[in-house]
This record gives sequence, structure tokens and C-alpha cells, in this order.
Amino acid sequence: MDKIDINCDVGESMGNEEELFPFISSCNIACGGHAGNRQTMAETVRLARQFEVKIGAHPSYPDKKNFGRISMDISNNLLIESIQEQIKSLTAILKMEKLDLHHVKLHGALYNDVAKNSNLAQTVLASLEIYKSKTPIYVPYASVMAKEAINQGFSVMYEAFGDRRYHKDLSLVSRDSPRAVIKDPKEVLQQVISVVKNKKVKTANGNSVNILADTVCIHGDNPFALQIVSYLSEELPNQNIQLKK
Repeated sequence: MDKIDINCDVGESMGNEEELFPFISSCNIACGGHAGNRQTMAETVRLARQFEVKIGAHPSYPDKKNFGRISMDISNNLLIESIQEQIKSLTAILKMEKLDLHHVKLHGALYNDVAKNSNLAQTVLASLEIYKSKTPIYVPYASVMAKEAINQGFSVMYEAFGDRRYHKDLSLVSRDSPRAVIKDPKEVLQQVISVVKNKKVKTANGNSVNILADTVCIHGDNPFALQIVSYLSEELPNQNIQLKK
């Protein structure tokens, strides 16, 4: 029986966490950069505890206007300060609730930018130095961010996306494309099976490329997120794949 962690980005004002959490094993809570505030973080943390979902911080470029989905021209110092403040705002709530931070996963444009920009990856890793010894980072397989993190002694978990289409270099198809997001639960299931069982993902042009994944993301803002995660919960055991709680 293979095991896989399934995560969702949450606390982004979708209001669907209580529905999603029974079907996933970890979550990435928006902590004020692109979305979220103290109230939404606290509410999401309590729901995660209720459903025994592991909690991660989901920092981004400080850009609520664009939901963190556009690259920002920001100084290294300001970016480091912003990321640290975002994570601290969540860990303060975790401390009050007597819970631990399980992981860190970057959001949106920042996630994509560090996947290919070594200088930016190093800047972000500098902001995460205090979490280095005990908190893994969710990173794309074979990315610049993964290589820099491993070289610096960070713990990483490779992440794949169940509901996004890939290019052959494992970058994600831009959300500007109408085919970027996969909404059919059956198609998502096939992608997850391929990633977990075959360690391959089919690209947008039909080729298969190698990939490794410790965790698979289903976006919480996908309009079919609930249908997808509930369908995966039913069908993955039939493929000898178990949710890694």
C-alpha cells in the first residue's frame, strides 16, 4: 500500500475548510501576505486540530491586491521581513493552541519564482533559517529551490499538483490558460495515480516526465475542490494508495 500526503491551501476566504479537512492530511494556512488575518488563521487552526490535519504556514509576496499571484520587485530585506512576520503571526496562534508548525509552503508567484531563481531562493531560505532544524519546506521536485534547500541542510518534502497541468520542465501552465486548472475529479485521480505509482506526470502536450512527490496539492480555491478530494478519498484505496495521516 502506497501512502501519500494530500494538502490544500486554505484560510484564503473560500470558507470551505470544514468540508475539505476530512479528506486531506495537511494544510497550508494563508498568513496575511496574499490573504488571511488573525481571525481566519485562528479559525482555520482550530478546524485543522479538530480534523487532525497537519498545519503549515503559507507565506507569499506581500500583495493582497493580486492574491500573491504576480511577481514583485521587492528588496531582499523587505521580503525576508515580510515572510518572517507572516509565519510568526501563524506560529503565535499555534503556540496559544499548543500546536506545532508542521511545514512551510510558499504561495503563488513566490513559489514559482524560487523554483527557478537561485538568488531569490537563497533570500527566502535566509528568512526560514530559524525553522531549518525541524520544519520541512514543501518544494517542487528538481527545482532550484529544492536544490538550494538541500544544499543548505533544510528538510524538504517534494510537492506535486493534482489539479494543475505541467510543462515538460515541470513548471506549471499559467493560470492565464483556460486549461491550467484540472477540474474533473477523474482526471485528477489519474494524475495522482501516475505521480504516486509511476513517478511520472503527463505534460500539457501529452509527454510524460519524471517527478517525485511526498505530498500532492489540491487547491482550496479550485471550484471543484470538495468534489475532487472526496472522490480521491473514495478511489485512492482502490488503487492501493492510502492517505498519509
